[in-house]
Amino acid sequence: MAVTDSSRLAAPGIQAGLVILAGALIMSAAMGSRQTFGLFIGPFSFDRGLPVTLTAFAIALHNLVWGFTQPFAGAAADRWGSAPVVAFGAVAFAAGLVLTALASSGAMLVLGLGVLVGIGISCTTFGVVLTALGRAAPPEKRSMAMGLASAGGSLGQVLLVPLSQWVTDLSGTAASLVVLAGCLLAVAPLGLILDRQSRGAPAQAEPAMPLRAAVAQALGHRGYRLLTLGFFTCGFQLAFIGTHLPNYLLLCHMPAGLGATALALVGLFNMIGSWGCGWLGGRFRQQQVLAWLYLIRGAAIAAFFLAPKTEASVVLFAAVMGLTWLGTVPLTSGLVAKVFGTRHLGTLFGVCFLSHQIGSFLGAWAGGFVFDVTGSYSLVWIATAIAGLVAALLHFPIDDNPVAVAAPVRQVA
Repeated sequence: MAVTDSSRLAAPGIQAGLVILAGALIMSAAMGSRQTFGLFIGPFSFDRGLPVTLTAFAIALHNLVWGFTQPFAGAAADRWGSAPVVAFGAVAFAAGLVLTALASSGAMLVLGLGVLVGIGISCTTFGVVLTALGRAAPPEKRSMAMGLASAGGSLGQVLLVPLSQWVTDLSGTAASLVVLAGCLLAVAPLGLILDRQSRGAPAQAEPAMPLRAAVAQALGHRGYRLLTLGFFTCGFQLAFIGTHLPNYLLLCHMPAGLGATALALVGLFNMIGSWGCGWLGGRFRQQQVLAWLYLIRGAAIAAFFLAPKTEASVVLFAAVMGLTWLGTVPLTSGLVAKVFGTRHLGTLFGVCFLSHQIGSFLGAWAGGFVFDVTGSYSLVWIATAIAGLVAALLHFPIDDNPVAVAAPVRQVA
């Protein structure tokens, strides 16, 4: 009897671990593949004769498509579960990478890297994966579960960035993109594990509320609006650095492989940072942690821009950025869940994430545009540092008290 009871007690923990592992693997393939895009700006420009602005636009466009499709992907996962959404997204993402590998024109590049990748990544990352974890985990462990999945998801950046660089050096850009497409297809079935634990979880105990009413309630909430505005900064900063850091380092006469090393280090330290932010979010007010995170990130960007460029300064910058990289996501989604509940978490986080992706579009595109116009990234580096201070000031006054969700009134005949 004791053995049976012990097994029953252990089962929920094992199931939760499997859900976190599945979520981490899905996001590893998706986010790891996405973080390699900055490595392809040079090859597409030099080998295929495509302007830096066009490649930067395609990368920027996938961020914008990701943002606009995220609320729909989140709503689909809220209604039908994560499995079909993850599978569809993995196939779309892989198709976009293959089309990019075959691209002989700007139109093919934009369709593959911009549109299909944007649709695919909206179905295989935060708005679907972390919201499934948010529904499965109890409130007191929600931030930690999301942080663990985000930390595990960073493994893809650690592994896929150097793998992509190695395959590119060995066999070319097209082969590297095909390998990444294979990684996406390999994780497509893992959405089934997410659904096994999250369907029928705590969200089902919350009072029912129509989707339209839930969105209207969130948009009318001052804290939600501030959170959404602040999330714009996160997207702007990360997209600019992830897209243009390798090229910026080449302009600073740094070794050719240092950009890939820096992005891999960002992913490595993001594993620690995401876990740490999840831990902090379970013990302190999440909006306060977010505010300090943005302050630290902005200061690190300013210091790196002003400091002499050496291999040591690049490594230090990558480490600090990694510690503050994606820790915003479990904190932001956890804060949305705390205030509004988890029944429509995918949709509400998706709407908030749209602001993040508009910032990502501008960060990736503006970097290429400003560089082509001025021959320098300096103006964008300055704007990126100042944005960190603005985001911090937006987050400090957020009210995180849960809103009242009224159950629908049933009329008695």
